[in-house]
Amino acid sequence: MKDYIAAIEAAIEEYIPKGEYKEQRLIDSVSYSLGLKGKRVRPTLTLVFAELCGGDVQAAMPFACAVEMVHTYSLIHDDLPCMDNDDFRRGKPSNHKVYGEDTALLSGDALQSMAYAAMLSDKAVAAVGADRAARAACVLANKSGLLGMVGGQMIDLSIENTEVGIDTVQLMEEKKTANLIEAACMMGCIVAGADDKQIKAAERYAHGIGIAFQIVDDILDVTSTAEELGKPIGSDADNEKNTYMSLLGLERCRELVDEYTKEAIDALSCFDGDTSALAEFALSLAERKK
Repeated sequence: MKDYIAAIEAAIEEYIPKGEYKEQRLIDSVSYSLGLKGKRVRPTLTLVFAELCGGDVQAAMPFACAVEMVHTYSLIHDDLPCMDNDDFRRGKPSNHKVYGEDTALLSGDALQSMAYAAMLSDKAVAAVGADRAARAACVLANKSGLLGMVGGQMIDLSIENTEVGIDTVQLMEEKKTANLIEAACMMGCIVAGADDKQIKAAERYAHGIGIAFQIVDDILDVTSTAEELGKPIGSDADNEKNTYMSLLGLERCRELVDEYTKEAIDALSCFDGDTSALAEFALSLAERKK
């Protein structure tokens, strides 16, 4: 799976306008955040599931880039003072610390448009067909939008300084974190022409690793260091956020990580191809230290 990352980096770079523009500060801001190289989990999963379902990896690349653009926009907005108010992202200053809050806000807006332009371009449609491109774009819109990732962020804001139960936290994280990972996996299947059973299995896999990923995040926010994570720690407690850790404690959180990781791996039985890399990937996310 690591072999895909270099190709993803090169493909993303192609979407950055080259030359001199009146909007150059905005372009630089978008380029800055896209260039803060993270794990590229979501676009990698899009490519892996496309290949697993017999699709062409290069044909799936615009959709992988689109997922990363939406993810990057969400991080820029998450870091804003009106949201999580974080000064660092991936070991570097957050976008608004470099370019200002106004430009950061517009960068997130621009990245959303760039994502759909990538998926619905003539090249992308020619590669996978209009029906598959439209269906994939619709999945990303729904999973990242009003009742998806953005809705999860709204729930997050609405329950600050308020005691809630684990069901509310679960719903928030399913929307805020798992939904975009689900979109990434489902889109890979869709553009490859997979059937509905496989698309649902990919969604289950993504749900499992998505929730496990978030629980590990909550654990690391308490147990890790800023140097290891590349971002501030303890922000959940500082902002009085409801998290898996604050409600369930370390031991139960570690149990849940194992349960959701198993859910993800079990979902892979639906596929005929070699899924060992995806199973190993799920385990690596569960065991990560940053």
